[in-house]
Amino acid sequence: MKSDIFKFERAVTDIESISDLVSKIAVYNGLDDKQELRLNLLCEELLEMLPNLLVYGHGEFWIENEDSLYELHAVVEADELLSGESMDAILAVSKSGRNAAAVGIMGRIRIAAEMMLARYAQSVGTSGAPSADNRDDLLEKGQFADPIGYTNEWSLEKYRAQVTKESDDWDELEKSIIANMADDVTVGIMGGRVEITVKKRL
Repeated sequence: MKSDIFKFERAVTDIESISDLVSKIAVYNGLDDKQELRLNLLCEELLEMLPNLLVYGHGEFWIENEDSLYELHAVVEADELLSGESMDAILAVSKSGRNAAAVGIMGRIRIAAEMMLARYAQSVGTSGAPSADNRDDLLEKGQFADPIGYTNEWSLEKYRAQVTKESDDWDELEKSIIANMADDVTVGIMGGRVEITVKKRL
């Protein structure tokens, strides 16, 4: 089953409609209250991040499932590709090797999406080259070397497997709602479209 597709332009204002969408899916698939609540919480986590990405363009959101596997999809397509200066701002890494904007797992997911948009802009020659000090530290963990279907992909499941226990990164995972509830979150890009997919078996 695939739900209706909600379209967003620069802002996410129709949160109530998304909750209604979850309710309809829950009724159609016979989900109990606990399963519906989990689906709603995952939607809220994903939608809270969307306004930060929609500054780059327009977006779509939908839910689909095959049996008990549910996927929440958020796609952002860049209206205007990032400049070299914007790319530098996204990729800027502090001396500790951590980007100040990448706070928590949701911050990492957002930065992964922004960096993919920045790289795409550079690859098609619409932005200047980033400064030499910028590094890909934030995407090293969790990134697929040879993704299927995308030109670049990051996965929470892969990131989780690479994080050392008792580290700050592990602490972030343990505190994150989405990391504790979702089976996986992937961020992939094809052309100028970045897709964030939250996967959960209910």
